[in-house]
Amino acid sequence: MIPSLVVFVIAFAVSAIFAPFFIKTMRRLKVGQKILEDGPKWHLKKQNIPTMGGFIFFLGTVAAMAAALLLFGTEGCRQWLLVLGMATAFGLIGFIDDWHKFKKSQNKGLSARQKFLLQLAVAILFITLMRTLDLLTPVLTIPFLNVTFELPWIVYFVFMSFVIVGVNNAVNLTDGLDGLAASVTLVVMAFFTFAALYLANAHSDGVMQAFAMLPAAVCGALGGFLIYNFNPARVFMGDTGSLFLGGLVAGMAFAINLPLILIPVGLVYLIEVLSDIIQVTYFKLSGGKRVFKMAPIHHHFELCGYNERQIVAVAFFITVVMCVLSYFGVVWLNPIA
Repeated sequence: MIPSLVVFVIAFAVSAIFAPFFIKTMRRLKVGQKILEDGPKWHLKKQNIPTMGGFIFFLGTVAAMAAALLLFGTEGCRQWLLVLGMATAFGLIGFIDDWHKFKKSQNKGLSARQKFLLQLAVAILFITLMRTLDLLTPVLTIPFLNVTFELPWIVYFVFMSFVIVGVNNAVNLTDGLDGLAASVTLVVMAFFTFAALYLANAHSDGVMQAFAMLPAAVCGALGGFLIYNFNPARVFMGDTGSLFLGGLVAGMAFAINLPLILIPVGLVYLIEVLSDIIQVTYFKLSGGKRVFKMAPIHHHFELCGYNERQIVAVAFFITVVMCVLSYFGVVWLNPIA
């Protein structure tokens, strides 16, 4: 518990202190967010607010984990290093996308095909490394039901590669309102921290004890970031940040060997991506009709008259409830002997 608390404090401090410098620098360089013209019209006032703010919580997380290596040693670090490595690779894809948007002075960077292929390559590499290092099994546990089943490796490999890419894009879609993706993900990271600490205690597992430091560090880093990202935002995370967070969320579920726990803890992400899929599919099949006023669904609620803070508060509350329930699901599946 103490190592996790230490890295939380370090990550929070680094993010909170670095953020004003980052925001000032990005304003000077005129690296601002470009707003889609077909989005809610009141979002146009956010034009040119500094973006690529994912660097803020990335730096906070990396600084805290570097300190963890110095203070607590390298025992059990393989899992969190792999997860952090995958998330960093996704963040790099996001940075390339953000940079293209900045250079072109528009809100379109990499093509959907380019982004998908890069994300898929990272996901495949991650699963390959996890299996090579014997840190992964093809056994899936259904949350709350204590039902497990084993998939053939090739089926597991293909399916979970697409799950990782899907989660990555779902977190990216959720990043559409001030503080929405950051606050929801902070709660998800808190879940992974306490779940890993519980599993470490239940199974006397030093690896899980060490792994818990990573989500704790991300919690702290996001806390520092939210000081400047909460409505009205002074900085946006950009794809640099949202893809980095998506990699962390997906990777942590695999690291604790409960990938299906992503369904309840990531319910808000799931709703966001499903609303987009439903909207696009129905639009094409119906010849131009829509299910929602606008997708993803947070924009639908905006057009229904709810303000950003209300929508973020509801999403935050839903995630808290689902993460608490999921934590007790982990406890039930792993009783202390």
